[in-house]
Amino acid sequence: MVRLPRLKNQLNNQVVETGTRDNENCPFLILLQRWQQWEKWVWSMEFYVNEDTAWLRRIVHWVVNVVIVLALAWFLVYGFCAQVLVSGNSMQPVLAADDVVLVNRLAYDVGKPERFDIVVFEREDRKKNVKRVIGLPGETVQIKGGYVFIDGELLEAPDGLEQVSLAGRADTPIQLEEDEYFLLGDNRDSSEDSRFSNIGNVKREQIQGKVWFRIYPLLKLDLIRSK
Repeated sequence: MVRLPRLKNQLNNQVVETGTRDNENCPFLILLQRWQQWEKWVWSMEFYVNEDTAWLRRIVHWVVNVVIVLALAWFLVYGFCAQVLVSGNSMQPVLAADDVVLVNRLAYDVGKPERFDIVVFEREDRKKNVKRVIGLPGETVQIKGGYVFIDGELLEAPDGLEQVSLAGRADTPIQLEEDEYFLLGDNRDSSEDSRFSNIGNVKREQIQGKVWFRIYPLLKLDLIRSK
């Protein structure tokens, strides 16, 4: 049987120290408290103290462990991730219309967006888009002859990324501020991105997370890699 009171105490201390959430409102701690109550009830049942029902005890142990693993997995996925439905084909071939992906909302709480990360950001009109990070804060971005140049140097893009036939506002050098990123869709000819004034440079506060995993369609379950 998995023992949880000690883990619960450790988590209590952790939450208090970080100050990220009130203990009484933490879904995970509530789950642990409910589990602790249920565990006491199970251990008090007659079959659990009866030597003739050892086989049943083993089955219950197995079921309980599976339930705990699934509950923890559910909490980790839906507590730290968000589901996003991809609309349009601007990220083909990596992502297609109607794909459903998990977005890691904590990825950039402990780090910064990196070049070629696929991210979800919120536009000024409140719509959410999925694009790839190309230019980083402080850099100069320009598109010439179908190619991206960073600080005057040709960007070596991952295999499969198309050339850029339309430079848009990047036909002249664009200087990114210290909190700005330049984003492009992988399907360059069918993407509304930082090349256009209605999107422009994307500020750090607009980026909501890193695309992590495709969960639909089921036949296309896949970890989404940046490069």
